[in-house]
Amino acid sequence: MRYHPHTDADVRRLLSAIGAPSLDLLFDSIPAPLRLERPLRLPPPIDEHALLDQLGALAEKNRAVPPERVFLGAGAYPHHVPSAVDQLLLRSEFYTAYTPYQPELAQGTLQAIFEYQTLVCLLTGLDVSNASMYDGATACAEAALLALRLRRGRRKVVLSRALHPSYRDVVRSYLAASGAEVVLVSFDPKTGRTDPDALARAIDGQTAIVLLGSPNFLGVVEDVRKAADAAHAADALLGVAVTEALSLGLLQPPGALGADLAFGELGSFGNGTTFGGPGVGFFAAREAHLRQLPGRLCGETVDADGRRAYVLTLSTREQHIRRQAATSNICTNHALCALASTIHLALLGKAGLRELALLNFRRAAYARSVLGRRRFAGPVFNEFAIEADAAALARARKAGFVAGLPLGRYYPELDGCSLVCVTELHDRVRIDALAEALRS
Repeated sequence: MRYHPHTDADVRRLLSAIGAPSLDLLFDSIPAPLRLERPLRLPPPIDEHALLDQLGALAEKNRAVPPERVFLGAGAYPHHVPSAVDQLLLRSEFYTAYTPYQPELAQGTLQAIFEYQTLVCLLTGLDVSNASMYDGATACAEAALLALRLRRGRRKVVLSRALHPSYRDVVRSYLAASGAEVVLVSFDPKTGRTDPDALARAIDGQTAIVLLGSPNFLGVVEDVRKAADAAHAADALLGVAVTEALSLGLLQPPGALGADLAFGELGSFGNGTTFGGPGVGFFAAREAHLRQLPGRLCGETVDADGRRAYVLTLSTREQHIRRQAATSNICTNHALCALASTIHLALLGKAGLRELALLNFRRAAYARSVLGRRRFAGPVFNEFAIEADAAALARARKAGFVAGLPLGRYYPELDGCSLVCVTELHDRVRIDALAEALRS
């Protein structure tokens, strides 16, 4: 990130252009007690080389763990991103593109968004996708709001306790002022799947939607069809969150199993984990729910000469045009991150996507065989829970591994268990070394 400071002359010209007599006036809206009223206590200025040397010394104090020795997932999954993705993203046509309000000037951006939407529909088995969202958690909350609009008069939202805890928290936050009731359904302590009997008891005539994750936060693949049948029997919707989108290269898509909505994170494609963000929230639905989709929607049409053209469509529902009629407060998207996912998926193709998904599945299966102590019996993709206490995790850390995510923080009854994720970054040598570190 380059830093270009303003000279005093630059500042005077800027103030003159906006008609402000001083910089202080620009901050007049900040109450006086909240102003610092003194310069920041910073060290004296140094030249660029010395600054970089100083920052490098600070960075060396961090204990860096190579991604191949980190077995963390839990919503942010480490995958190899081809160099071609970043190179294409750096093209100025994409890197500097802004909201494509004027289609005659933004056909390239609009086409990229349309391709993204198409890929999301293919992955989820649903009819329509929006032009990406902030992240999977807000997409999950938007699914709850969509259902409450469609099922007017119903005020209950049923959440699986095995749904990602952050997703559950965001849903609660979004619904806090709505008057909706949020009901949690437990998971089976043996399989790790949402308890089907408890789910059936929780759904009634007041239920607008059932929300679950598959694979869920415990790594277990849910019985989506059974959940869909239970929801639809009460005329409620089923929404399925997918935090590890690569699983859709191997598992049946939610739409084919009866889900009405599918949403989650597409960050596994083209985007690094980068400390958990930014995300690529995707949202797909059946065509019947088209006009209730949150965010933007890109459509294909023809121009006056009959040539293919792309436009933002149904935009009157967006808050920046008619806030009183908006379906959502989402009025932008993570377009560059979505483009990265689109490029990565296009590079993989259908066969490559399945091959990569199989590689993840097989390496996770090998890891389960050598790590042992598996906590749940339900089917998994590339993530699973094992029994590993604090001492075992400490041994792994000492050996240079991040062995997984301790689950006791989220589920007290799973204290002493950890969630382990295995992707194409983890070969057998590293998996064997992790197993030895946990045992030793």
